[in-house]
Amino acid sequence: MADLSITIGKTTFKNPIFVASGTFGYGTENPELVDVSTLGAIVTKSITLNPREGNPPPRIVETPSGMINSIGLANIGVNKYVSDMLPVYEEIGSPIIMNIAGSSMEEYLSVMEKVESVSSNIMGYEINISCPNVKEGGMAFGVDCAMTEELTKKLRAHTDRLLIMKLSPNVTDITAIAKSSENGGADAVSAINTVVGMSIDSKTGKSNIYTTYGGLSGPAIKPIGLACVHKVFNAVNIPIIGIGGIVSSTDVLEYILAGSCAVQVGTANYRDPGIAEKILQNLESYLDNQGLDSISSLIGSVQTHD
Repeated sequence: MADLSITIGKTTFKNPIFVASGTFGYGTENPELVDVSTLGAIVTKSITLNPREGNPPPRIVETPSGMINSIGLANIGVNKYVSDMLPVYEEIGSPIIMNIAGSSMEEYLSVMEKVESVSSNIMGYEINISCPNVKEGGMAFGVDCAMTEELTKKLRAHTDRLLIMKLSPNVTDITAIAKSSENGGADAVSAINTVVGMSIDSKTGKSNIYTTYGGLSGPAIKPIGLACVHKVFNAVNIPIIGIGGIVSSTDVLEYILAGSCAVQVGTANYRDPGIAEKILQNLESYLDNQGLDSISSLIGSVQTHD
């Protein structure tokens, strides 16, 4: 049987199939539909310093080969996350990666400090740097190299746990942001977050999303995700977790070939909460049928025509 284990920083995961932030809740919602102990890791939904109700509806709309969402980081806040969720994670049977969001560097740090101040089995943190920095006029952290590097350095100083910076595709040069994350001390980057999109109802003439624009995800963005991963793979020396339109083991293999060491299954969870487990089973069968010894041997091995 092929070895599916992968290593990020000092942490080894039993397989490369993770579930993405925002698409699997807090990791405890569907016990009858999926055995989470089979997954490589669960990335929980974004947590902010204070509870958030998120944006008004409508905030999700299906699109061809995907969906657009503008949830607005609705979450229970870090205090409730610490009191209610961390104890549950002691028994969940799958590594937990906490996603953190914020509107200032101080907020990101405060969230992490609260979690670091208590005992827990959190494996690490994924940092959502697509959030607007209110002190910089609404500019997202992840579109500015200097802000990304500074935020990464400050977070790195507060934890020895796994630190992953989640990259946005809505930038001029994603490799520059990836390098800034690496320079700041990140153990890995995840790519990509959603692509800015819009949906319009031609019958009413109205936008289908209250905030007009939202984040496009699903199979429609897989080619963008693959390109971003491949570019980043050729620019940095830290691992990459691929995200974007993964619905099958074939998609996983494409991301691994492009340069990912692991992947996150996102939008597909809405159609089938157990799809990540099925993808894992199919991936295992494929590797065994091909006589491959390990998944890690495929990382970045795509053959290009140049």
